[in-house]
Amino acid sequence: MEATAHLKYLRISPRKVKISLDLIRGKDVGYAFSVLNHTPKAASEHLIKLLNSAVANAENNLGMTKERLFISKCFASPGPTLKRIRARARGRSARILKRTSHITIKLEEKE
Repeated sequence: MEATAHLKYLRISPRKVKISLDLIRGKDVGYAFSVLNHTPKAASEHLIKLLNSAVANAENNLGMTKERLFISKCFASPGPTLKRIRARARGRSARILKRTSHITIKLEEKE
């Protein structure tokens, strides 16, 4: 069985989130927490909260033990893009894309 947790509409680009997700994919939950705590990325704080939620889902809903959990799948997909305008020279404008991301973490128990 898999325990999942989703984080939607995070105002960080999926490209930046995937860097942190690559560090913890396939690792134990305890190791993943220590890696995220010592990673100086903006997404790390949000990923810690999401990982806590996934662990709570696994313990409370599925009866899994925290010590045997590992991250089986984790991915970030793009959410809606906020389009903004920045003033440029000679009365022109430039489009600014503020990207959002949807993050999913799935946990499984070791055999």
